[in-house]
Amino acid sequence: MTFSPDPAEIIQIEAQDSWPAVSHRFDQESIWALQTAISIGRPLLLRGEPGIGKSQLARAAAHVLRVPFLYHVVDERSERDDLLHHFDAVARLAEAQVCSIAARETQNAGGGWREALHERHFLRPGVLWWAFAWDSAKKQAKAYHERLLRPWKPPAVPENWSPTSSTNLTGPVVLIDEIDKADPSVPNGLLECLGNDGFHTHQLGESVRLPEDARPPLVIITTNEERELPSAFLRRCLVLHMQFPKEPDKALAFLIHRGEGLRQKLGISEKICQEVAECILADRSEARGRSALPGASEFLELLRALAAHAKTEAEQSARLKQIKAFVLCKHDALA
Repeated sequence: MTFSPDPAEIIQIEAQDSWPAVSHRFDQESIWALQTAISIGRPLLLRGEPGIGKSQLARAAAHVLRVPFLYHVVDERSERDDLLHHFDAVARLAEAQVCSIAARETQNAGGGWREALHERHFLRPGVLWWAFAWDSAKKQAKAYHERLLRPWKPPAVPENWSPTSSTNLTGPVVLIDEIDKADPSVPNGLLECLGNDGFHTHQLGESVRLPEDARPPLVIITTNEERELPSAFLRRCLVLHMQFPKEPDKALAFLIHRGEGLRQKLGISEKICQEVAECILADRSEARGRSALPGASEFLELLRALAAHAKTEAEQSARLKQIKAFVLCKHDALA
């Protein structure tokens, strides 16, 4: 059994949390990269400009593999432990205050407060805990939320999925999005965890590890190249460069391929789709050498805008001339 989606097929990915429903079609290079990452158990780093489809590729892989899609969007405040677990120090402090008041009111000198304040009660699993040890994470998350009287539901799973099913090609797909926004200590801190399929946490006093009867997760990491990643981290990953084609003919074909599913869904003609793609390429050429080049993301946004505000081909063509500057011209104005 191998990961082998049909490059000619357009798949429909359902909405999940804040991620919208989208259409996706795999290209052969992405399929090969995912096959290799699965077969040797290495993280797959996706490099490319914003909007090229890096995050969507992770969602599409989870959809085809029929495994849970887990994600963590990195920002400049992210730390390594955010991906493993979150220790709720604020809740523990509040619990300590309650225990102190109760002890004074009852004149209770016993040590029950020590168990009440044990750090394991205030530990919430992160995406990599779920990915390596699903049942352990579920038990820990349930206990954490019940103790703090907080509503909770486990991550969404495909129908009939089990973390130890023999039909699984991989464990969950984990998307670590925009890792270049974090301090270099974050990717460096993940080396041992990703290399050993687990990690140790002193709050539990034990290790979280992949069970012997479970498949390792497929970890997909994205970067927008805002910051250079550590060499040791890059050596641990497979790398797929998702580049916007430089040749005009290939770039045009790439955009039309990228938007085919949405085009069909919105009922937009191939002629209008090509007009929009040509506008994208013309603006990229004019803005060359500057930041915020328009790409696949802007291409899809224009298709949505045209479908929302015009019905016929003629109306959409005219509307495109009116609104394209708002979507495309994100670079500095020419002097």
